Amino acid sequence: MGSKKHEDSARVIGILGGMGPEATLDFYRCIIALTPACRDQDHIQVLIYSNPKIPDRTKAISAGGESPLPHLIEAARILEKSGAGIVAMPCNAAHHYLPEVRSMISIPFLDMIEETSRKLRAHMPNAKAIGLIASIGTVCSGVYARSLSNMGIEIVLPSDADQQRIETAINQVKAGVHNRSTQEEFQSIGSQLIKAGAEAVILGCTEIPLAFDRNDVAYPTLNSTKILAEAAVDWAFGRRE
Repeated sequence: MGSKKHEDSARVIGILGGMGPEATLDFYRCIIALTPACRDQDHIQVLIYSNPKIPDRTKAISAGGESPLPHLIEAARILEKSGAGIVAMPCNAAHHYLPEVRSMISIPFLDMIEETSRKLRAHMPNAKAIGLIASIGTVCSGVYARSLSNMGIEIVLPSDADQQRIETAINQVKAGVHNRSTQEEFQSIGSQLIKAGAEAVILGCTEIPLAFDRNDVAYPTLNSTKILAEAAVDWAFGRRE
């Protein structure tokens, strides 16, 4: 009985957040929504370390800006020392640094990119081309291109002009502006990717689901925030190691 109690208490999800704060909140909201609970005590134990001072990932990857790596390592270590049994990081671009961060802690670290790729393959086993709406940093890092190419899937990217539109809309969401205009920007670019041959669209930035209504589009999408939350909840309930 005591060992079971210890096992349950060890299933604490650590969220390495702050990139940005509202995206972190959305990720936690997904965890809550995915948890079958009738009372407080049925919910999962979660530690959230939200550090919005982590240097900009896109600037670091695509423009030679300050590296966020030391800050990501520090945040992961804080979560580990605080009792987290696993770490989830709701920021796609930051996964460019995942191998280095993983090597500095001893607890598992979920890979948002791999989780999204596996979900895609499970639900669309014959897919050959997938669109990606993401920040310039995520696109330049190649994290999705590498993951999906290993599955024989081609990435369909927006035009340079549309990529700039995405960046502007992401920054607007980060500034608290996610209205019909930003929603239409993301959704119309998704439509362009489908016209260019994509069979579905990955929402590859955690700001995008805050201004995207999947029920308002006629094409399938993969919400990387929700997919990462599903993996974290599965781990918390012992459905995966």
